[in-house]
Amino acid sequence: MLNVIKTQLLSEQNVLPTKEVMKNVLGESYLVFNELMEIITNNQFKLVKKCGHYKGGKYWLCKVCYKKKTVFWLSVLDNFFKVGFFFTEKNGSGMTKLDIENNIKEDFKRIQKNGKLKLLVLNIHRKEQIDDVIKIIEYKKGLK
Repeated sequence: MLNVIKTQLLSEQNVLPTKEVMKNVLGESYLVFNELMEIITNNQFKLVKKCGHYKGGKYWLCKVCYKKKTVFWLSVLDNFFKVGFFFTEKNGSGMTKLDIENNIKEDFKRIQKNGKLKLLVLNIHRKEQIDDVIKIIEYKKGLK
């Protein structure tokens, strides 16, 4: 029953994703989430979070941007969060050269394009995953 309550919290437009709500939904993963948010909003990365309730998905999502460029999308689920990166065939070509976990590279190779885009989604629940996310963020920020 608790998982149903957690999921409903982030689907209700009138329940804002406050720190308390996020702690409730993410549980132990909240520390990982909080660390990533602190890193990406610092002076080195200067990313900006634009969170909103999207009617299409009926869910709270966070678009993370650098200037006008969307770097990734973030969604929160029960006890973990997802980061999603969109790539074109051209700008995704360097993904396999990054110093990240091989399973992420292999997953990226297998992803089928949806139209002109490939969507790489990572389920994040451990602190050790942050380094790979940061490397992908740096790569994505550097794309033209």
